[in-house]
Amino acid sequence: MTHQLAEELDKILAKGDFYFESLGEGRYRSSWHAQGAWNEHEQHMGPASGILAYALENFEPRDDMRIARLSFEIHGLIHAGEFEITTRMIRPGRTIELVEAEMTAKGRTSIVARAWRVITGDSSAVAGIEDAKIPGPEECEVQKISERWPGGYIRSIELRSNDDWRPGRGIAWLRTDYALVDALDASDMARLVGMIDTANGVAPRVEPNEGTWIYPNLDLQIHMYRQPAGSWLGLDVQQSYGADGIGLTSTVLHDESGPFGRAEQILTVRSR
Repeated sequence: MTHQLAEELDKILAKGDFYFESLGEGRYRSSWHAQGAWNEHEQHMGPASGILAYALENFEPRDDMRIARLSFEIHGLIHAGEFEITTRMIRPGRTIELVEAEMTAKGRTSIVARAWRVITGDSSAVAGIEDAKIPGPEECEVQKISERWPGGYIRSIELRSNDDWRPGRGIAWLRTDYALVDALDASDMARLVGMIDTANGVAPRVEPNEGTWIYPNLDLQIHMYRQPAGSWLGLDVQQSYGADGIGLTSTVLHDESGPFGRAEQILTVRSR
């Protein structure tokens, strides 16, 4: 560790400017910045998915592979405080691998995540992306999202959007000044994944502060046709509700270079 990195780490630990503190051997403790929006005693799925992506990326890594798909199944309350992540290889392979990480707290499973890792190669001769670019963060204005949503995580992010917004459809750019892990070794991919779940609250069909409906997601599925980079995450969101209590939030994912993938979240839509 360099002297500069050590000084930066000391400052972050002193301020608590991180979402998770590493306790060693796969154990972590969430900070207030990871607090959820639906329940003050739980973690927000955003940072929780980021720390699982971090664990998956660092499990038996290979330089010739990258994560192409991440799936997160939410089994129940994502308890705040201490938790453990256990990771295992499900399907080893020369060109494709399937890896699983399980988050447990208070003796119960909170989230099970799986990642398909795929061998990389030069496909520039046939490369092409059909998803359209969106206005960049410099073209959007800061929004006070904490006035619409509660919780420590929401307060930890900066959100920008433009005037092209309506209930069920909109774009947003997110970034955070907080480290994903106190060790400061999280990749751009893991840090950006740690904000993707926010898509469910960017352009909701029903405002949360109206207090009449809730629409938490049961899962998060992420497909990445390009490796993301940088500190800004762009979300081009549309949200649909069926008439039988089930909804879907669908998002095209962007970094400052353009679109890099898609995310889907199935919702349980319930009247209070």
